[in-house]
Amino acid sequence: MRRILALALAAAVALPALPSFAQSPDLIFRRSTVFRLLSPNDKLATYGIDDPDVEGVACHFTVPEKGGWAGTFGFAEQLSDVSLACRQIGPIRFRNRASQGDVVFREGRSFFFKRVQIVRGCDARRNVLVYMIYSDKLIDGSPQNSTSTVPIMPWGQQGDIQRCGEFIS
Repeated sequence: MRRILALALAAAVALPALPSFAQSPDLIFRRSTVFRLLSPNDKLATYGIDDPDVEGVACHFTVPEKGGWAGTFGFAEQLSDVSLACRQIGPIRFRNRASQGDVVFREGRSFFFKRVQIVRGCDARRNVLVYMIYSDKLIDGSPQNSTSTVPIMPWGQQGDIQRCGEFIS
């Protein structure tokens, strides 16, 4: 029993420290949502990332951040509410082959086994990249999620545009 507890504690400490896949998100801004007199406020934070495997796509996501002393030191369970918007910001070029549902970004959201992830897929019929953000928890998952799509369009370039179905399967 002690061994199991020790392993669970080690995993709980290590999980939030897992690095994001390709980058740390850029903080765009934060807004307070709950005022706390003697400790930090609860906030909504908006971040931006670039897709590490698809040049020309950027995503912005908003997540709640618990305040108070527990939230400040990473012990509060973060809420699962998330939102996502992804857009084409330049010519789209695929850097690597990928699979449906590959992780674009992952970050720990609490001290105990919760994380937020952005995954990517391809709607080959419509030549549209599909991004989904969701939070999950080791024991019980979360239904809160958000989806954003990026139609692959010409961007001041002559010739054919790339087809996502050729790179994501």
